[in-house]
Amino acid sequence: MPKRYARANATPPDLVADYLDQRDEDVMQALAAAGAFVALADGQVKSVERAALVNFLDGQRVVPDMSRDEIGEAFDHRVRQFASGDSIRAVVDALRPLAGLSLSSVVVRTAEQVAAADRHVHPNELHALGLIRRIMTNLPARRLSVTRNSVGE
Repeated sequence: MPKRYARANATPPDLVADYLDQRDEDVMQALAAAGAFVALADGQVKSVERAALVNFLDGQRVVPDMSRDEIGEAFDHRVRQFASGDSIRAVVDALRPLAGLSLSSVVVRTAEQVAAADRHVHPNELHALGLIRRIMTNLPARRLSVTRNSVGE
């Protein structure tokens, strides 16, 4: 994953490349977060959910510079992060860079692919999808109120 840092002697092309690298990282983290959040919503992450995320993102070529392995690793990292702490706050933070942008629809579609991967959409997955939709449409106003109980945790 690219490191976030300022380069004092960077040329404009270097700054553009750094921006694009960071943008790809933001996109990947948001997509992995959405998928992991939905996968965890029913209490267990299935390998078919991980595979659905990897296949969908690889097929869409949303983050073309990331390999299937890197996509899977990003998903696994988010699953571990969300399973060990405040998943709602972490998902809000991960989705924030894309909220209100045209990529919002890709985030929602990614989450829907993961929810449907095992051919059964659990009620908590529906709640998680609803929260992701609200985040992606309401977050730019920065007035979104989230609580731990909003997805059945």
